[in-house]
Amino acid sequence: MTNQPRIALIHALEESVIPARETFLKEWPEAFCFDLLDTSLAIDLANAGKLDNTMMERFSELADYAARTTGKANKTDAILFTCSAFGPAIDAVKSQLTIPVLRPNESAFEEAIKMGNRIGLMVTFGPSLPALKAELETMAESLGKTINVLPVLVEGALTALKSGDVDTHNRLAAEACFQLNDIDVLVLGQFSLAKAAPLIRERLTIPVLTTPESAVKALRTLLI
Repeated sequence: MTNQPRIALIHALEESVIPARETFLKEWPEAFCFDLLDTSLAIDLANAGKLDNTMMERFSELADYAARTTGKANKTDAILFTCSAFGPAIDAVKSQLTIPVLRPNESAFEEAIKMGNRIGLMVTFGPSLPALKAELETMAESLGKTINVLPVLVEGALTALKSGDVDTHNRLAAEACFQLNDIDVLVLGQFSLAKAAPLIRERLTIPVLTTPESAVKALRTLLI
């Protein structure tokens, strides 16, 4: 790897692009990042109701393209997916590439599991919730720990964000956190939810983890 790492960011929601970029600027400004965005992925998943083989192939093609690019900072050193609803497709990519590939949530989940047994999990995109809950529980089991995942879907927040109403998105997320009683840590399970973290942290006394912060820190530790 060169002194400046080249990181591919692959997005299924355009609302994930800015939180990822802002976090890299804050946590790892030396990294060169480039974006691949396919907004039809989230739409097609919601329409199909499941992650099918065609979508798995699309992830494979995106990752292969990202891994093969060269230019500023030489070759791609790692791939970070920011789309939380596609865990199995990302795991399949991990097995096909030799460079590091991170799911958007795995680093935050690892941190949360270390912090306590009652873990709040917040999302604004409904189709991602069952897969993320299962991913978190499976990860805890593999680490020999029993956890209780308390999920919450913030209705209307993503629609507000997509319409440009960030304040409503953040307010709805902050209000929803009070549905989660007696938790040790809260994971904001989507990159786009990082926008609401400051307001949520004002209202809670427990740790609040965002997926971009945890992922960027993990990548930096992995590659430096």
